[in-house]
Amino acid sequence: MKKLIADNKRARFDYHILETFEAGIVLTGDEVKSLRAGNSNLSDSYATAHDGKMQLLNCYIGPYSHAYAKDDTARRSRALLLHRKEINKLIGAISRKGLTVVPLKIYFSNRGYVKVELGLAQHKNSVDKRQTIKERDIARETHRALRGRE
Repeated sequence: MKKLIADNKRARFDYHILETFEAGIVLTGDEVKSLRAGNSNLSDSYATAHDGKMQLLNCYIGPYSHAYAKDDTARRSRALLLHRKEINKLIGAISRKGLTVVPLKIYFSNRGYVKVELGLAQHKNSVDKRQTIKERDIARETHRALRGRE
């Protein structure tokens, strides 16, 4: 059973998710405690390759309130733990035009490890976004109509 910490709903609206990957993340102890308190945000964050390793950039993990060291490292870059084949696949995809890697979720796995679900994504244009809004509105109206019948 996975315990969801943060969800990046904006990524599914702004991007077509082509493929998903599960990655571990290198954190300090007080960052894990801060995540347990729910103090994180994935908006405007992305992953990139640096020296053959994947890094998660601009991901906000707030400082833990009871931590001894109060340094401002809330948006530091964090290393992602992936298999070599997955890293090579992502690096090849990033080098192509128009593809990016965005974090979709942060959660605790069954064993208590913090995991990040990454999505290989292609940016949507405004027509696709309008179509997504239209589909969401239709689904909402049909749900309301069916709810009224019961």
